Amino acid sequence: MKAIRTGATPSTLDALAYVDIDDAAAPGAGEITVDIKASSLNYHDYAVVKGMIPTTEGRIPMSDGAGVVTAVGDGVTEFAVGDHVVSTFFPDWLDGEPPQTAFTRVPGDGIDGYAREAITAPTHWFTRAPAGFSHAEAATLTCAGLTAWRALFVDYTLKPGDTVLVQGTGGVSIFALQFAKAAGATVIATSSSDEKLERVKALGADHLINYKQVEAWGPKALEITGGRGVDCVVEIGGAGTLDQSMLATRVGGHVALIGVLAGFAGPVQTALLFSKNLTVQGLTVGSRKMQQDMIAAIEANGIRPEISDTFALENLADAFRHQESGGHFGKIAIEI
Repeated sequence: MKAIRTGATPSTLDALAYVDIDDAAAPGAGEITVDIKASSLNYHDYAVVKGMIPTTEGRIPMSDGAGVVTAVGDGVTEFAVGDHVVSTFFPDWLDGEPPQTAFTRVPGDGIDGYAREAITAPTHWFTRAPAGFSHAEAATLTCAGLTAWRALFVDYTLKPGDTVLVQGTGGVSIFALQFAKAAGATVIATSSSDEKLERVKALGADHLINYKQVEAWGPKALEITGGRGVDCVVEIGGAGTLDQSMLATRVGGHVALIGVLAGFAGPVQTALLFSKNLTVQGLTVGSRKMQQDMIAAIEANGIRPEISDTFALENLADAFRHQESGGHFGKIAIEI
């Protein structure tokens, strides 16, 4: 079967190879075989294939995978042949607190991922996909969807009437917008593109800020909220935007620190942090149970992912180059 492998470390896009690998093994007890039909791009995957996150030479990248169960091993009752399933980001984190091994065994990073045509794995590596979803839609949930879900409903308890600020128009931010609106929240969205701001407005964003035109968007968010501040910020920028996020947040508010798109490290206004009694919480995706809860909410609310572009598996490097350009809106999907 076909797969993509990384080249010599540090990895580069030009070194990604479309290769033949052994077919998936027959499932043993407690295992299923899944024909992978789709994946989707995340910044984490980009960091792996660009050599920003060191990994083993010849690693099969991509943390997201969705497909069809084609065989089940002895004792498997959760899934049957023909079921549509989607992968979990942390195969070892089922519920509760993450185990010590969770962060070392992320598919596409610590272990081989889903840029391949099939895989045999334990049942708990997957959950069922939402009813009626295409494989590409399901594949957007593993990392981006669950990250947004945890930010709003696990680490913070979003309530109707709350105000949420989302940054940019990537996968996590668009999911956060959709989840927040479904929960009855007001959403402030930021972007450097007026065109993309119009698109988030069409998805339900209540207030728009072009951060190229309004560099001090934290005080602008305060102004929009009548000086109170937002309840929760979905912070994807990291050090480069954290101060503005803290300025935007109400006293006692929550900043979900998810990404590092604007910087890995930098000074933090600690006086602002404690004077406003803020909670700034770092998070990395979530558990299998969180994913199951998210899928139930998606089905109950009729939420569908935003996919702007689709590439074939053999063109994975081109998909990442498109991601680099920033031209996408929501998610970029990979058909396998």
